Amino acid sequence: MSERAPFLNRTYSAYYHRERPTADKELTRVGPGTPCGEYLRRFWQPVIQSSELGKVPRRLRILGEDLVAFRDQSGAIGLLELHCPHRGTSLEFGLIDQHGIRCCYHGWLFGADGTILETPGEPADSTLKDRLFHGAYPAREHAGLVFTYMGPPDKQPDFPILDTFDMPGYRQTARAPTIWECNWLQVKENSMDPAHLAFLHTLPGSEGFTEDFKEKPEWDWMETPLGMVYIDTRRQSDRVWVRVADFILPNIHQFPPNADPMALRNSVSRPQATTWAVPLDDTHTMQIGYHRAPEGKEVRRGPGFGQDDSRPYEERQRVPGDYDAQVSIHGGIARHGLEHLASTDRGIIMMRNMIRRGIRAVKNGEDLGCRILRNGGVIPTYSHDRIVSGVAPAPTPEADIELLRETARKVVTTTIEAGSAEA
Repeated sequence: MSERAPFLNRTYSAYYHRERPTADKELTRVGPGTPCGEYLRRFWQPVIQSSELGKVPRRLRILGEDLVAFRDQSGAIGLLELHCPHRGTSLEFGLIDQHGIRCCYHGWLFGADGTILETPGEPADSTLKDRLFHGAYPAREHAGLVFTYMGPPDKQPDFPILDTFDMPGYRQTARAPTIWECNWLQVKENSMDPAHLAFLHTLPGSEGFTEDFKEKPEWDWMETPLGMVYIDTRRQSDRVWVRVADFILPNIHQFPPNADPMALRNSVSRPQATTWAVPLDDTHTMQIGYHRAPEGKEVRRGPGFGQDDSRPYEERQRVPGDYDAQVSIHGGIARHGLEHLASTDRGIIMMRNMIRRGIRAVKNGEDLGCRILRNGGVIPTYSHDRIVSGVAPAPTPEADIELLRETARKVVTTTIEAGSAEA
């Protein structure tokens, strides 16, 4: 936990605010041996698009480790430690072989699993290659993305298949990764912060949100077997729009579509995106995952408005997006001791506590108990939006707020129960 800065209670008092609390090391540090890094390594993580593995290797940095990814000529995908175990040459300059990757310096050949297949120049009776292995992580290709597991080999779970990976009536594509120059946690916290939708995404010039998002909704948060959801609820006469976004431990979020105005909605819509925030290191995060759309509609191809730094700086100042808001937090790593959390931050508090429990469970050698780590079967998820009709307004504004929350919580509870029955 980080220390707290003084609570300023007078004007012109920056003098008393000059010392900066440190970042929360438990939640933000991701390198080998760090509490959060070891926690994140217990889950499969996407690291690159399949299409990026061509005739040359790809150098990667994932969770503070330097790696090389390649597809050999037999089709096998390897994810190896970057530097050759012989003399340390980088395998980003390696030569892709029929079965593995060959170091350019002395020709040692490594299979996708780290087996040393050849050591040219060594005596014919040398047993070095039979006794030594190069560091490798298991890789799995799925629907245009390459995933890896970087945790203890004896703790490796089956690859998780979410129910959104293959939804009838939807088309899905792998999204091109974008790099955010900040810590992973502040990127992922945005997924449980519906309050920013009502301001950041309704600024003049913003794209992708309807006029409905300018109306004050009711917000709520609930834990689920996968993590948690936020619930964004709005009323229009006797119709209630319930919008549910998933946070799936440790670093996945799913959110439903938002382009159609409430008046045109008449059916349940499942998530338009599944996104991982994969830490490259403590101050760089890769957003990667899947985009999808119902049959007959275009699947989003680019990162979306405000999801990178490609626009001119002054334009981003006038109409900032998610990237600008999140990357600018405290210079790249949020310092929680400088925050003053409010009632709209209940989801952020819940998320941090949930991640912290997981980190401490790994540290203490305990079972994480996450459904996504349970082997076998398709994993039900909960993100969707729907219109609930026939919900007449309550007699008073206060009573109607409670009615909206009860309606929304019933929608989520029913969804969770249905998913548990299927699982």
